[in-house]
Amino acid sequence: MAGSHKDEVSRREFLEGTGAAVVAVTAASTLGAQAPVPGALETAPSAVEDVPRTRISVIVNGTKHVLEVEDRWTLVELLRDHLRLTGTKIGCDRGECGACTVLLDGKAVYSCSNLAVWADGREIVTVEGLARGGRLDPLQQAFIDHNAPQCAFCTSGQLMSARALLNRNPSPTAAQIRSAMVGNLCRCANYPAIVEAVLAAAGQPNGGAR
Repeated sequence: MAGSHKDEVSRREFLEGTGAAVVAVTAASTLGAQAPVPGALETAPSAVEDVPRTRISVIVNGTKHVLEVEDRWTLVELLRDHLRLTGTKIGCDRGECGACTVLLDGKAVYSCSNLAVWADGREIVTVEGLARGGRLDPLQQAFIDHNAPQCAFCTSGQLMSARALLNRNPSPTAAQIRSAMVGNLCRCANYPAIVEAVLAAAGQPNGGAR
């Protein structure tokens, strides 16, 4: 038992000594960093590697923009943060909710899932580009008339998907509208009114949305 106790004390002393040594070394390192040795060569901080950038040309809502973008920017970042077109919303930021939908060469796309550099040489339409000459697009007016917006966070994306549909199919059925807009989520669950609004914009106010 006595030998066991002696071993135990030795271990404790060893651990205490090791801990003290670690503290001492750490303190010495810190002091050394604070007080450089006279005559020693100081190393300049390494420069942060530049993020790759690309010069692109895009047409947004009829206006041409030539600008330099970081290769990592998404299209929604370009639109919101750099072109100040904040009508396009960021919801999930992972290509699931549709709040960021814009038209890219006439096709509805999630702008959070497209890189800005991919838009080079292409035409983009955001919700700000729907109204013309101070007049709302008929689709926008139909959304108002049929109370389609509730909290309205998803509305810009809903409008852009609906506009893409009407551009390629001016007289869709309610079923076709639901199918085309399945990628646009409405947390207020106001889907019947949204479908009615699209039908109204297509000249079918009694199209049986419900």
